[in-house]
Amino acid sequence: MSSAGTWQGRVAALTGVAIALQLVTAVGYAGLHRGTRHAAASPRSATAAPAPSQAVVTALLQRRSRAVLTRDRAAFLATVDPSAQAFRAGQETLFDNLAKVPLATWRESLADTRAAAAADDGWTARLTLTYRLRGFDTGDVAYTRYLTFERRRDTGWVVSGDGSAHGLRDDPQIWDGPDLTVVRGRYTLVLGAGGTAVGDGTGAADGGETRTAELRDIARRLDTGVGLVSKVVGGRWARRVVALAPATEQRAEELVGSVRNLGDIAALATVSGGAGDPRGGADRVVITPTAFGRLNGLGRRVVLTHELVHVAMGGARDSRTPMWLVEGLADYVGYKDAGVPTRAAGRELAGLISSEGLPAAPPGRDAFTGSGERLSAAYEEAWLACRMIAERYGEGRLVRLYRTAEAEPGTAGDPRIEDRALRAVLGVDSSRFAAQWRAYLRKELM
Repeated sequence: MSSAGTWQGRVAALTGVAIALQLVTAVGYAGLHRGTRHAAASPRSATAAPAPSQAVVTALLQRRSRAVLTRDRAAFLATVDPSAQAFRAGQETLFDNLAKVPLATWRESLADTRAAAAADDGWTARLTLTYRLRGFDTGDVAYTRYLTFERRRDTGWVVSGDGSAHGLRDDPQIWDGPDLTVVRGRYTLVLGAGGTAVGDGTGAADGGETRTAELRDIARRLDTGVGLVSKVVGGRWARRVVALAPATEQRAEELVGSVRNLGDIAALATVSGGAGDPRGGADRVVITPTAFGRLNGLGRRVVLTHELVHVAMGGARDSRTPMWLVEGLADYVGYKDAGVPTRAAGRELAGLISSEGLPAAPPGRDAFTGSGERLSAAYEEAWLACRMIAERYGEGRLVRLYRTAEAEPGTAGDPRIEDRALRAVLGVDSSRFAAQWRAYLRKELM
């Protein structure tokens, strides 16, 4: 992950009467052009193939870009070496997937005029690919690709491969693999890879139909969640969301960048394609198949609404707002009117209070980097802090407190950010707020 870090949240979804299933959501920042992914330009070897001119490569890339936007399959494949059968098959799949995606822009361009690798198998270049999804992205999403160019006697310069032969890895995208399914909701766009249902690895004959139904269900729940979130935080956000539903946990981990194992994380709000700048790129919600697949309907509602709060409030781009506000507000909106009993949602915290007593203050940033019941308790503490504010001061002040803290100067973990925001919005300092919160925990959980 980039310096914005990885933030993990816990939601509890009832799976039956008095039975709770513990699953995790998260918020993080996925930047592109990571140093471990992209190699520096390599010197040409003595047996290197001839290099194309910049003008030739640029013209070829423009033809490819135009073909994608006009959905001209023949023109796109005309840029690909017909003798490179395996690579060509992958390019056919890529084009067919992209033809399903509502692209407003698509542009392949040279990121470096020097060769990323030059050998007798062609001239490999590092590219920047930028795109926007129509109706969803207001800025460019940028990522890195590697393509190898070779000159053929009968076709001239063509694309014959990628950078994998030289250890050069592309920034992964949801449309790289087979069987992309695109579902459009009223406010949402869901891009799903794989033909089987979420959490299903059987490859059953009806897997494609089941998978489409799963993605439609996700879109419907996200559409509902947009309204639930807006009722609390207001309309100062795009009210649009793109969700990525990869087929495997490994693929989900690749899409979000360097993050811990996602086996117990049901969903992740992240920023994709910012080229290392958390102010750029586009918000995405990544859904992991196994953990999300274990959730029932109530759990899915809570998880997806939780992630939408991060999208609405810019949580994946924010490293300074107190973490108990970032995750607490998300859980507050996720649980609001969901019918989840307080003791079911807060049972880890109740257990720790019973054995160790009341915590001294709302959890700091470090409390959200652990695991197990203490991590769960940190999120329960944050949720109940935000619920107390909503009940005592009103939801409007809760949201105002978040936005005030977000705008405060300072660095991550600076306690003055919290104290100044509390004084400005609630008229109490951190000590007085902690006392109010402790009394609320005693009333709700003891």
